[in-house]
Amino acid sequence: MLYLVAPAGQGRDVYATLYAQRMFFLVTLQPRGAQFEVIPYLDARHYAEVHLSRCRRDKSTDFQRWQDLFHQTFI
Repeated sequence: MLYLVAPAGQGRDVYATLYAQRMFFLVTLQPRGAQFEVIPYLDARHYAEVHLSRCRRDKSTDFQRWQDLFHQTFI
């Protein structure tokens, strides 16, 4: 099972496994299914940091939820 870590832009999202939280996937939704790419921890963290920065800049109402998820996943 996977859980959403952060949107990565351009129809892509970063997911992590529930079982081994150090496995991250960049998932791209396509008309004929989804493409999964294993990515390193630091790449996943980078995507999440960029998303947090965007939420902070845009004063998103979901900022606290994303920040909590970031801390739970990476700290």
